[in-house]
Amino acid sequence: MDNDSKFRILVVDDEESIRKMLEMGLKQEGYDVKTAINGSDALEKVRTWSPHVAVLDIMMPVMDGYDLCQGIQQISSAAMIMLTALDAATDVAKGLRMGAHDYLAKPFHFDELLARIEVQIRNRFPDLSGRRRAGPFLLDDLRKSISYQDRVLNLSPTEYKLLSYMIWNVNQTLSKEKILLHVWGYDFEGDENIVEVYVRYLREKLNDLDHKLIRTARGRGYTLDVPETRD
Repeated sequence: MDNDSKFRILVVDDEESIRKMLEMGLKQEGYDVKTAINGSDALEKVRTWSPHVAVLDIMMPVMDGYDLCQGIQQISSAAMIMLTALDAATDVAKGLRMGAHDYLAKPFHFDELLARIEVQIRNRFPDLSGRRRAGPFLLDDLRKSISYQDRVLNLSPTEYKLLSYMIWNVNQTLSKEKILLHVWGYDFEGDENIVEVYVRYLREKLNDLDHKLIRTARGRGYTLDVPETRD
C-alpha cells in the first residue's frame, strides 16, 4: 500500500521480535510506524504522534492491553486492533467491550493483520483514504468510482475492489494470494484462478490487449504498471 506515509500505525508489544517484525513489514507497505514496549510508552506516543491505528498486545507488564485500550479511548480516535495469544471467546468479548475495534489471535499471518488494518482505515478515516491518483487512473473510494483517461469505468463490485487494490499498490507485484486475501477475504475457499478471470475482465475494460498496463509477473503475480502521480 503506497500511502506516502500518510497513515500512522503504533505497535505495542513487550516482545521485541514481534515489534521488529511488524515494524519492518508495515514500513514495507508504506506506513509510518512507531513502536512501544509498554502501555505508558504507548500513551505518550498516542498523545504526541496521533496514530490512526494502534496494534496492541494484551499480556504486558505494568499496564495490560485492556487498560491501555481504555486509556487510548480517552485521548484518541485511533482504531485499536488487539493482537494476543488469548483467543477464548470471553477474552475476545472483553477486548471488544473495552473499546477494541478488532481482535487477532497469535500466531497470526501478517497479510491478515494488514487486511484488518486496511479495513479500519477505510471505515474510520474515509476522508484520508478515499482518493488516489495513479497515472491515468483516478480512484474515488467515497463514490466507489474509478476513471481511466478521464473516462469513468463501468465495473462490477469485485472488479472495482481488484482495480482499487492495484491502484493503491501501483507498480508493485501482487501475488494471487495477496489479491485473494484483500479482494475476496481471508475466508474465501474457492479456486485462486478466479484472480486470472477478473484480471482478464479488467484488461478487456481497459483495452489492455497487449498486457502492458496490467503486467503478468510469471510465478509471482500481477503489476499495475503506470507512471505514478499523487493528488
